[in-house]
Amino acid sequence: MADSFELAAIRARFPALSRKEGSHTAAYLDGPGGTQTPASVIEAMAGVLERGVSNLGGGFGASDEAVRVTADARAAMGRMLGADSSTISFGQNMTSLTFAMSRALGATWREGDAIVVTSLDHDANFTPWVMAAGDTGVEVRVAEFNTTTGLLDPDDVADLLDERVRLVAVCHASNALGSVVDVAAISETAHQVGALVYVDAVHAAPHLAIDVTALGCDFLVASAYKFFGPHTGILYGAAELMATIGAYRVRPAPSDPPGKWETGTQSFESLAGVAAAVEYLESLGRDVVAAHESNLGQRFLDGIDDMSHVDLYGVPRMDENRIATFAIGVAGHHPDEVSRRMAAAGVYVWAGHYYAVNVMDRLGVLDDGGLVRIGFVHYNTADEVDRALDVLDALA
Repeated sequence: MADSFELAAIRARFPALSRKEGSHTAAYLDGPGGTQTPASVIEAMAGVLERGVSNLGGGFGASDEAVRVTADARAAMGRMLGADSSTISFGQNMTSLTFAMSRALGATWREGDAIVVTSLDHDANFTPWVMAAGDTGVEVRVAEFNTTTGLLDPDDVADLLDERVRLVAVCHASNALGSVVDVAAISETAHQVGALVYVDAVHAAPHLAIDVTALGCDFLVASAYKFFGPHTGILYGAAELMATIGAYRVRPAPSDPPGKWETGTQSFESLAGVAAAVEYLESLGRDVVAAHESNLGQRFLDGIDDMSHVDLYGVPRMDENRIATFAIGVAGHHPDEVSRRMAAAGVYVWAGHYYAVNVMDRLGVLDDGGLVRIGFVHYNTADEVDRALDVLDALA
């Protein structure tokens, strides 16, 4: 943010940021595991419940409310992803949506086909595809990220592609290392061999502007609780694909997208929160958010640069290849201990593998408790960065 007044005004919109942890005001540096929500999102969700809402298709006022809320949420996510609202479906979370899509796409695969997944991904964009491949005897090829740089080279994905590959599943940004992936380059080469591209944008959504056309992907998933909204999953799917791929659904459910991909009744109060979260992001401006987060990230990197007992995994500078999410190890201290020391100082961080199981395995730290993850979003402050650095310095 340009100055402290603007940041103070932003923080004032988040009730949770006043939480106390002992004698400290809580510093939420656990954004990669889930962000806090502004008052406008809370009010939008509560408003649906206060006014009263019924299920879709009733033809009366409370049912019409559900129709409006759903349409508004689709429109908002369409704006956020650069997509038509008719290509947006909702579900319980990204993992559930991905399991459903893996089952649907897997039904079209045959023995002799192949898929490509990556070792940089959250397990929710790995295991569902591996399981679907196992059901049909499909070969699984794994694109490995560079353990020194923390980056996934699109050329390494391209090397695994041939006419047998039906799908490439890849993240837009790593929830563990903060690495940004060149999805557009991967989509281009994947489509040259006729493969579909499924993108996990859960960790990218709060930090990066997303345009599915520019990315060239066929599917993209996100989770609203990672971008200041409620716990609801979002699935974008190219219109023709979503219409032609068979969905696992009950007989009375809609036979056309997006409804055919939404199993059961959605949480209408959550959908109102999704729309409000998008509107909140729109009120900020992505460039301003990115600049502030980059400044926080560089402050953190500069702070640990002189700490010989702290090891950073991934890109060592703030540039187009990373966002402000950091995985570190502290010599002589188990990650859980570091997390507890941070919590005692009112600083919230994560420790372990945070579902990036393959990342930790490839880095050789999985059996040793993983790593400590510290992440910054736009409501964090320079003072909160310094509080985290003070705890790390004291662990020398």
